[in-house]
Amino acid sequence: MPAQIYAPFERFNFSNNKCFLTGEALNTEEEKIQVFPQWLMSRYNLEDQPFKLLDESMATYKDLKLPCSAAVNEQFLEPLESEVAAAFAAGYEGVKALDELKLFQWAGKLLYGIIFNEIQAGIRQQHAQGEEFNISQSIIHKFSNLHLMLQSINLPLELDGFNPFSVFLFKVDNAGDVFGYRDEINTLTFSLRIKDFGLIICLQDNGANASYHKEVMDKIKGQTLHPIQFEEVNARLFYSAYLFNRLPEYDVMPVEDTIYIEAAPLRGLSSKPLFDDWVPKIYGQVLENFWKNWGYLLFEIIKDPERPMSFLFDANGDFVNAQTIELPR
Repeated sequence: MPAQIYAPFERFNFSNNKCFLTGEALNTEEEKIQVFPQWLMSRYNLEDQPFKLLDESMATYKDLKLPCSAAVNEQFLEPLESEVAAAFAAGYEGVKALDELKLFQWAGKLLYGIIFNEIQAGIRQQHAQGEEFNISQSIIHKFSNLHLMLQSINLPLELDGFNPFSVFLFKVDNAGDVFGYRDEINTLTFSLRIKDFGLIICLQDNGANASYHKEVMDKIKGQTLHPIQFEEVNARLFYSAYLFNRLPEYDVMPVEDTIYIEAAPLRGLSSKPLFDDWVPKIYGQVLENFWKNWGYLLFEIIKDPERPMSFLFDANGDFVNAQTIELPR
């Protein structure tokens, strides 16, 4: 029997009695995996740390779980976790050697796990108020596409000449036990800063952000960044992910035992640029949020409204060596 794509958003079933990845019925609602893998939680003592959901309710990292078939976990997810855990343990060089698709699968599974928990919380809240759960069609479209691509973990899925993501990896001079995690589920953007590296993935842009920031990335390629520089890159990418104005479309073509996925051109029928206009003041607001650890305020950041403050580049546009930055890590 040919492989079957599972599309949970068609019937909007987010109960705990179906495997999140395959849709198969589970034997018990206790058949679950952690959203944040145990090895990561143990390494950074995250289990009982607070995790704030979009409805303002608080959970802990260990509370976030995904219904998952034991067989799927054993056959597909645990090997992926083991490979990523080993790469992360080796630091920047280990992560650099890892296949980008596996990084995408790992980060995408984690972010989808958060989305799944957010949807469950939203459904509970709306039902408690006697209302139907509502979510925008564009968000459903993005989440559906992410789930489709995640099935490259367990199905013979062939991405035909494209990657659905942009991956950015940097060597960062982090303090020893730093755990810096951020996400933005509306734009499907993921960021993790640990050990001696920082990783940012735009999970649903078909490589558009990598093209958009090519000039910046070429200037900092191979450099070791100070954490404040990495957070500046973070701010740039989270802001451009917000400005990205296309919803990628895909053709899914099962051929014998393989499912081929082809990406429609992002430009489509529109002559509009792929990204809305970059507004320095709004970027400055994003940057303020990413620089909270260092206490920089918006009025300092946008003293020159057209050229927000930067630790990455000097007035001539040249890269600033991290060793010359005198700030706490």
